[in-house]
Amino acid sequence: MIDLTPLSLSFKLAAVTTFFLFVVSLPLAWWLSQTRSPLKPFLEAVTALPIVLPPSVLGFYLLVAFAPDSPLGAFLEECCSLKLLFTFWGLVVASMVYSLPFMVQPLQSGFESLPKLMIEASYIGGKGFWTTMWRVALPNIKPSLLTALIVTFAHTVGEFGVVLMVGGSIPGETKVASVAIYELVEQLDYGKAHIYSAIMLGISFIVLAGVYLLNRRFKVTSS
Repeated sequence: MIDLTPLSLSFKLAAVTTFFLFVVSLPLAWWLSQTRSPLKPFLEAVTALPIVLPPSVLGFYLLVAFAPDSPLGAFLEECCSLKLLFTFWGLVVASMVYSLPFMVQPLQSGFESLPKLMIEASYIGGKGFWTTMWRVALPNIKPSLLTALIVTFAHTVGEFGVVLMVGGSIPGETKVASVAIYELVEQLDYGKAHIYSAIMLGISFIVLAGVYLLNRRFKVTSS
């Protein structure tokens, strides 16, 4: 028998991260899709940075930022009694930063594909921003929306470098499946490592296959 806690913790982290990242990314993706600001390329570069930045580098800077003696860490601890280093919520914040482009870019692409007249008609009809977003924009970018949610979830499940740097390996708190696999390999316990890895591989394949099948179905329906 293997300990399923790291797996359940990975899925919990992925679910919480996906939810909060969607809330944060929705207005950001919308603004990026609509703005003509000269700052747009720079903000897009910052948003996409986690794709090319080594996870250990990103994890290191988050580790420094969340430290109790840093301005941010001291502020959070004094004003909010919130400690992010080596805690589950620290993993959530770090995962949101690391998975940001996987949520923002599909949403932005979907919003950019919407006809401008559709959005303008909604505003002319007296609908506000959030009504336009929920009743007009999102229902018409379902493939992009599902891709953003599912890929973000799957990407968070497979994180290693960032979560190890920020959270370490505290059983039941920050020891996710990827960290557990790493430790089992270090202990030469390849049997359990194979089980964890096979579960992660199967889940990753199912998630990606689901994305492609859903997108194909939406394309057939729309045509």
